[in-house]
Amino acid sequence: MGYRVLNGKVYQVGSFQQDIKPKVQGQESKIKGNTFQNIFNKEIDKQCNLTISNHAAQRLKDRNIELDENDMKTINEGINKANEKGSKDSLIIYKNMALVTSIKNRTIITAVDKESSKGNVFTNIDSVVLL
Repeated sequence: MGYRVLNGKVYQVGSFQQDIKPKVQGQESKIKGNTFQNIFNKEIDKQCNLTISNHAAQRLKDRNIELDENDMKTINEGINKANEKGSKDSLIIYKNMALVTSIKNRTIITAVDKESSKGNVFTNIDSVVLL
């Protein structure tokens, strides 16, 4: 299964959710956006989704780096691990690339391949995740 980036969000192909509306009309108590199920689903989605910034998407494209489903799952697990440790901004080292990632926003900020990273200094990070 592949991934698609729409408006900076990464989605699995075929995983777009449809709005579910109550079928009973004239119901006095309307379903509100803050039901337990909605909150629960949002929290689950947070741990399963990540965003690739426009800058990072361009860097991946420029450097001919392609991420498949397994890569996305592994990177997402790295974000989850960093989040569990309280990280805010992390450098994720995966295969032959380095990904500067905002853990709080679950966003890959930039991507650098092994050749481009030589001589670089990564700043404003509080952790490194080795995958």
